[in-house]
Amino acid sequence: MSMLTIENLTLTARLGGQRVDVLRNVSFSLQRGKVLGLVGESGAGKSMIGRVIAGHIPAGFEVTQGRIVFDDTDLLTLDRKAWRRLLGRRIAFIPQEPLTALNPVMTIGQTFLEHLAHLGVAAGKRRPLMLEQLASVHLPKPDEMVARYPHELSGGQCQRILIAMAFAANPALIVADEPTTALDVVSQANVLRLLAEQRRAHHTAMLLITHDLRLAAHVCDDIAVLYAGEQVEYGPAREVLRGSRHHYTFALDHATPDVHGPQRQLPALGGQMPGVSALGGISGCRFAARCPQQHAACVAEPPELVESTSGHWVRCIAPREVAARAPDAAAPVAGEAGGPEWQAPGGDTAAPPLVELQNATLRYTARRGLLGQRKVHNIAVNELSLKVQPGEFVGIVGESGSGKSSVARLIVGAEALTSGRVLIEGQERISARALRLTREHVQMIFQDPHSALNPRRSVYRLLTQAYESDHVPSRLERHPRQDRARQLLNDVGLPDDALTRFPSQLSGGQKQRVNIGRALCVMPRLVVADEIVSGLDVSVQAQVLNLLLELGRRHGIALVLISHDLSVVRYLCSRVLVMQRGHVVEQGRTEAVFANPQHPYTRLLVASVPPADPSIAWPPALVAA
Repeated sequence: MSMLTIENLTLTARLGGQRVDVLRNVSFSLQRGKVLGLVGESGAGKSMIGRVIAGHIPAGFEVTQGRIVFDDTDLLTLDRKAWRRLLGRRIAFIPQEPLTALNPVMTIGQTFLEHLAHLGVAAGKRRPLMLEQLASVHLPKPDEMVARYPHELSGGQCQRILIAMAFAANPALIVADEPTTALDVVSQANVLRLLAEQRRAHHTAMLLITHDLRLAAHVCDDIAVLYAGEQVEYGPAREVLRGSRHHYTFALDHATPDVHGPQRQLPALGGQMPGVSALGGISGCRFAARCPQQHAACVAEPPELVESTSGHWVRCIAPREVAARAPDAAAPVAGEAGGPEWQAPGGDTAAPPLVELQNATLRYTARRGLLGQRKVHNIAVNELSLKVQPGEFVGIVGESGSGKSSVARLIVGAEALTSGRVLIEGQERISARALRLTREHVQMIFQDPHSALNPRRSVYRLLTQAYESDHVPSRLERHPRQDRARQLLNDVGLPDDALTRFPSQLSGGQKQRVNIGRALCVMPRLVVADEIVSGLDVSVQAQVLNLLLELGRRHGIALVLISHDLSVVRYLCSRVLVMQRGHVVEQGRTEAVFANPQHPYTRLLVASVPPADPSIAWPPALVAA
């Protein structure tokens, strides 16, 4: 019997006097103890379904059709008070950003106890239940953990606390909205393992919202793939991944780089998902404009959701043909590999290095104790040595807190060494010439384009910000600012009319392209990129990765990529350094390190990546946080 059934759900918004279906005819069911994955890019409607289940429908939106049946009750018929009584008790939510979901001015214990009070737990039972729940998610020393604040914990620890709070009332349904997006691969695997443990212990149904199709295929029983508010494919998880019938589902999988197997050039899905305001002008298939197999009939009227095989549904008038393959075959069939075999840029090994770190150490000093009399030294980077050759792409991987970003800041001069040396084109950083070379030849691309781009500046001013510097490089003076701006637009693949736009008028992928273009303005020889694709959809990620490779080939730029995503590093980088707690524990050619890791920590990182083959058991066993 189904715990949750959604039938023909249609959510409509009023925009300028026009009615637009933001969600259209969405249907699925979820049985007790099972997991259903809602998969799609940003704007697909995944989180909106979660909001409708919670009764948090935005102003200007209304459900115009369908039912949401939870435990034999249509939620849409309940009054607000009755609906709220279900939330936190029978229906619990795990949000995407753990650090923003926890109150920063309250300790973990205060937040947890307040939640238990809301659930109606008797005062004398709250603290024992809180400690029991924290222990159940494998948090060390729960009695000490409750006295700490969210900022004193890692993202993975905060997410475990939210899981413990969600299961405290033994709910019948958990809605987990991108619970691992902001986490490194080890924390991601641990959180998903914990969710599986808790779900089995409480026999709870779970709705997992994620943009990662491969991850969903490993942890879900069924998958519903959404595009622009419509359900385009629905069926058993492994069949949806390995035998995808809709072209969008296939594109999502093949835009994801692999950690194992032959390297292949990523096929980037062009264009972007239509926004809410554009949906009203689409009379046919909402995916037609991006579909590689578009037919004339696709734009005439919306296709129906039809059952292609037992339990496997697809919304397409010309579904993909799936060739027969061996039951254990993980790789795509011939002709579907997504491009030719690929090899990351190796650079000019005979030339002098662009940047060299010699026994670089970065140590922070903090004061502890009542009067701050006790000094505590935290080592972010410990005696690291690194050379980056012209044109070489080098990756640095590790968990959060491993020291990756500290290395990036040392290279660009944002942090001063505690000991060791940094050489820029053979010149030690302490010299005036080395400082000038750093400014002119080393640039950084920041992780979050939303916060990195000034919202009050146009794309033209953002791209050519270097022209406003007191020390404009001489090679820039030969290029008029307007000409350089248009050249950068062409380099990063943005349209000419983008120059007059502001960041709020751009998509996430376009903002990241502006971020990249700004770093390229001074024609650097080395770019340091810090987690620049971690928050992007897989299709946009593929576009950005291919753009970086093209820029490297065209301009001979070297790249140092900081990332916790091993598949991205394998795709881009010929050499990799693995960091743990400030130390380099393994380094070498990327293919060799990932194919045959020697250090236990590297083996853990590789094992924490969801395999392309859903028949391989994943996630791995829990490891220490």
